[in-house]
Amino acid sequence: MWLKRIILAALAVAVMAPAAWVEKAQAEGEQFIPLPVYRTGPYAPNGIPSANGYIDYMKLLNARDGGINGVTVTWEECEFKYDTKLGVECYERLKNRGAKGASLINPYSTGVTYQLIPKASVDKIPVHSMGYGNTAASDGSVFPWAFTFPTSYWSQASAFIKYVGAQEGGMDSLKGKKITLIYHNSPYGKEPIPTLEVLADMYGYELNLLPVDHPGQEQKSTWLQVRRAQPDWIFMWGWGVMNQVAIKEAASINYPMDHFIGVWWSGTESDVIPAGDSAIGYKSGTFHGAGDGFAVHDAIVQHVYGGDKAESMENNFGEVLYNRGIINAVYDSEAIRTAMGKYGDQVLSGEEVRWGFENLDLTAARLVELGLEGFTKPIKLSCSDHEGNGPVRIQQWDGSKWAMVSDWITPMRDVVRPMIEAAAAKYAEENDITPRDCSAE
Repeated sequence: MWLKRIILAALAVAVMAPAAWVEKAQAEGEQFIPLPVYRTGPYAPNGIPSANGYIDYMKLLNARDGGINGVTVTWEECEFKYDTKLGVECYERLKNRGAKGASLINPYSTGVTYQLIPKASVDKIPVHSMGYGNTAASDGSVFPWAFTFPTSYWSQASAFIKYVGAQEGGMDSLKGKKITLIYHNSPYGKEPIPTLEVLADMYGYELNLLPVDHPGQEQKSTWLQVRRAQPDWIFMWGWGVMNQVAIKEAASINYPMDHFIGVWWSGTESDVIPAGDSAIGYKSGTFHGAGDGFAVHDAIVQHVYGGDKAESMENNFGEVLYNRGIINAVYDSEAIRTAMGKYGDQVLSGEEVRWGFENLDLTAARLVELGLEGFTKPIKLSCSDHEGNGPVRIQQWDGSKWAMVSDWITPMRDVVRPMIEAAAAKYAEENDITPRDCSAE
């Protein structure tokens, strides 16, 4: 009997070993990207289109171009339900996959981003928190492994104030105006507060802060306060079901929707469609185009869906967060391509990809080549600037689609950048970090 067991065990090893070797051999030729997702839970309506857009663009690169400069891109999803603890567990589970480990990580959560930034320098994996996360990480001299581009929450807050000033007839007209911020009561929701407070002192508007606890389904008391305060403008820093509930509550008190503006995470189809006609006129920030009328969409239909646009529509094709997934994948793949310009067309380590991020120069001409003409603005990073200070647009819901109602708004860099540097310097002092001398690099 014992001899039979030994023979069976030996056969099992013989069968398993070639499969393991093949898997390793394949991995050696592939650029691996871990993909934390939340396709379940209260924020699934936001997580699903984001993941679909990112994956479809990577599929496009593989199908049309053979990957990035001929190197196939692979990924693995890890469901974390927008839960910080689970998000960190996903990172730990996937960070060593692939021949050279994870290329980069997109946390898709401000809470997870805060937890991963200290790990990044140890694991040598760049963290790309695209338009979210810790705004202080925009200072690359203190945060060499974290990237917030194309723009940050503080920059968006300043762009909002510039937009409102223009609507009111000039920045001087902000004096005495009442602005309310309704925000998700989390690190994410609190991010714009420092900027809005500084600008309130500068321009003389009255700022009222109203937190909403997770997940945001109960807001009656919040909107009673809004009705009493009668603000001239409302900004919303929400996520998931909180957004659609807020829009419905605003409609119930007859608040003018064209004076209600959401952060770029509060301006998606899933936020407005449940509110029906009540949502018409609602606005939000964005840093990319709306709809599916760009050349990149045509390429995805052709190469990913075999020309079947009906099938693509089942995967949130052209929705706001689908498009955001596309631009996220564009930024990541172009950073990898930039790094290949230095290290060669081969599988790169996270450390090499970090160099690509820091030297990314996505020009207008390159955007045209990528099928993104008019979709977003050029972006260039550096050792010290991991944000890029990209401009913001305001989009408005017309009942069936999002339409742009502003030109590109340049954030107040003269206000925001000193705040970023001060916050980064404080972080460095608290964590015993010696900032890099970017002038020497």
